[in-house]
Amino acid sequence: TNISLSAWRLNLFISGNDPRDERLAKVEITILSIIFITAGILNFGLLLVLWRRRKQLSRMRVFVFHLCVADLVVTFFQVCPQLMWDITDRFVGPDLLCRAVKYLQVVGMFASTYMIVVMTIDRYQAICNPMVTFQRRRARWNGPVCAAWCVSLIGSLPQAFIFSQVEVAPGVYDCWAQFITPWGPRAYVTWTTLVIFVLPILTVIVCQVRIYRAVHVNFQVKTKQIGEAVSKPLSSRASSLAGVSKARVKTVKMTVVIVLAYIICWTPFFTVQLWSVWDVEAPTHTATFTILMLLASLNSCVNPCIYLLFSGKLPKRLVALMCADQPDLKESMQEETTTPQCHFVTSVQPPQHCVKNIALLRERRHGSSASASSGSPLQ
Repeated sequence: TNISLSAWRLNLFISGNDPRDERLAKVEITILSIIFITAGILNFGLLLVLWRRRKQLSRMRVFVFHLCVADLVVTFFQVCPQLMWDITDRFVGPDLLCRAVKYLQVVGMFASTYMIVVMTIDRYQAICNPMVTFQRRRARWNGPVCAAWCVSLIGSLPQAFIFSQVEVAPGVYDCWAQFITPWGPRAYVTWTTLVIFVLPILTVIVCQVRIYRAVHVNFQVKTKQIGEAVSKPLSSRASSLAGVSKARVKTVKMTVVIVLAYIICWTPFFTVQLWSVWDVEAPTHTATFTILMLLASLNSCVNPCIYLLFSGKLPKRLVALMCADQPDLKESMQEETTTPQCHFVTSVQPPQHCVKNIALLRERRHGSSASASSGSPLQ
């Protein structure tokens, strides 16, 4: 049985003989145009900022860089085809283009989702297993990033076989999916919901809960150890450790916001998808159904805004994009250190190198006091 599916929406069933709602079509075109322009500018701008600093990319910025690429795939291969589809009312192009477009549309969905997953797992490793994170190199490509792209490219392959150019009326062709009804559409939509939304969200929630527990416990331990080890204020070297700790926690907070934005944007989309295939009386032709599915692409607009806001100096960053010779702005989100530090510990006892550092700071402080009292000209 041939089933018509409208553009990037996985399974919103529309009969090829139903008259087109022109008012709803104009609303769709307006919304998609705004999303396309906004997402394209924001993601391309952030990608340009990160590319100019590619030699100083931290692990977190590597994930943000690839998340921008994934959002651009969504923008140009999911939003843009849907916009053109709404304008022409029918898919215009050969069978190969139909399959390629449908494939790339789901690649963007997979990549955007799984880049958030590997980003969250990386934050979990950085907080709960910091010694493992310190040994990793800051490459623009790493194992988790490659894994996310591989899952996206492989997981989207069914799209190329399900969709094809089909004659929906005498002399009228459209890009349709072919399913064995009624279980075919239900199985496919349920599968895509599980692998693109449910399983990734469960993985992220487990990681975030463990991160919260680790941060809560480690801050308590760190506060107690600093109070016991040093009775007086430490030098600027010691106080900088707390700054790095805050920067790491800041990246965790940013990841949490990105995850929440993803859930808010995509939950209505997948809910409507499941409703449309499991309930034969679902109001699939209403404006509410259509708009809820369109708003899912807002996630590609939100992600770059979240990163820029957490990085600080948003207006200056946007202005800097217009100037090729603009000096690099100082990053408020500090680079992660590549050597073990004392600001995060995984046990009650501090590491031996941290104890030695505290002893050295005490010795230097006492030495400085002695020199000051003798009136040394070097002070």
